[in-house]
Amino acid sequence: MKTKIIFFTIVSSLIASSCGENVLDRQSTTNVKTENYYKTVDELNSALTGSYAILQGTDLGGREYFFLHDLRSDDVASGGGQLETARNQILIGSLGATNSVMTSVWNGFYRLIHRVNAIIENAPNATGDAGVKARIVGEARFLRAWAYFQLAAFWGDVPLYDTYAKGFEDVKARSPQSDVFKFVITELNSLQADLPVSYSGNDLGRASRGAALTLLAKVYIFTGDYTNAKTQLEAVKGMGYALVDNYFDNFKEETEYNKESIFELSYTSSGNFNWDADGNGTSVNESWIRSQEYSAVGWRNLIPSDKLLNEYEANDPRLKDNFFFIGDKYGDPAAPVTLTADKVQGNSSIFHSVSQKISWRKYSVMYKLDPGGYYDKIGINYRMYRYADVLLMLAECENEVGTSSAAMAYMNQIRNRPSVSMPNYPTADFPCDSKDEITRAIIHERQVELAGEEVRNFDILRWRKNNKLKTEPISYFEANKFELLPIPQDEINTNKEIPQSEQNPGY
Repeated sequence: MKTKIIFFTIVSSLIASSCGENVLDRQSTTNVKTENYYKTVDELNSALTGSYAILQGTDLGGREYFFLHDLRSDDVASGGGQLETARNQILIGSLGATNSVMTSVWNGFYRLIHRVNAIIENAPNATGDAGVKARIVGEARFLRAWAYFQLAAFWGDVPLYDTYAKGFEDVKARSPQSDVFKFVITELNSLQADLPVSYSGNDLGRASRGAALTLLAKVYIFTGDYTNAKTQLEAVKGMGYALVDNYFDNFKEETEYNKESIFELSYTSSGNFNWDADGNGTSVNESWIRSQEYSAVGWRNLIPSDKLLNEYEANDPRLKDNFFFIGDKYGDPAAPVTLTADKVQGNSSIFHSVSQKISWRKYSVMYKLDPGGYYDKIGINYRMYRYADVLLMLAECENEVGTSSAAMAYMNQIRNRPSVSMPNYPTADFPCDSKDEITRAIIHERQVELAGEEVRNFDILRWRKNNKLKTEPISYFEANKFELLPIPQDEINTNKEIPQSEQNPGY
């Protein structure tokens, strides 16, 4: 969905925007009233595109979503003094309920839910092709399920809106995390038949049946239900996905929608990143800011942690696919330039006892151009779900409810990718002679394969919750505080159903 259909939505409650009542009293000449829209399948589709725009926008995929995940993991470290205070607070565990990054992501999830709820509620009365309408509603329900999985995993008990909120009187109290997960599981089980296995042309980027199955597996595995997770993952395995030969093809603009990709957020380099959270208006551009934030030649706000760098085994080629080192070539492949220390600002890393400046290569435009001082035309699609993750989750499920040989076989598929070609498990460093040793190998393989892909945070949360961690990976962690993020203070201030006394523990 590289070409965006613009859709304007009326914001009718604090749930969607955390705005004051005075905003609701203003008359708009551009917004379309809800009662005058959603009349046809075409209007539903435009509304759905507006929902994907939220997902791609600044508060979610375009910026704050990847920051919140990475800052809560042990994949990253501060790039230097240029890292903004609100981000550093999350990184070091000193955030409070007013943290702006966290609040933006919360608002982004609920704005997305607000938009798709309007589609789901109004769709039955819309005219047009019944099959297309069912697919649109299926996509909308997928996006809602995705948002609620994220909300419950980050914050625990959260307000659960399964209908379109019409006004402030519709605010809801927090629902237990377990009830939110049950809602997500029920939704994902029932919508699969309405989603196609694949798309083509301008429909690339829509949620597919494989994306729904993968999300469902992630919910099951997060809650420790390995049996049901295994069933969903085996269904994904039978849908025709496969690993691409070249690992780095998963992070290039030229190789988007490849056979390994299950769900991508679509971006284009045809325009600038405009810092818009909602995707409203005709001037919205669909680039994102990831490369500028993380690149060696850029702001370099976050760098790989020393722990992550030293997790890579000797001669693992994924190290150089994921990170830039001083002396590496970058830019136009026909006329590359050498990365020198004077071009890289900020902190150094300690890798194999040597201090050096190492930066993220994954999702950086530097693989094909020199971004110079500022570059925001990032058109590399964000691969939210890819088949390698499915195989590694299958390995984990086999280790828990299957066989050790099958678990190692799935991990070895990853290591046997032609561009990786690492020794099969068991190895000298990872002997795999017991369930615990295989778990250790899985934790290792997930970290080096999926580094910087916003999976490590939830991996740590679920492994900690399900007693799979032998050592605590987060240095500042304290029980009964850092399992969850604080409910944003803006939500407590404006939602009469959430008193201050219901703030998460430790905040």
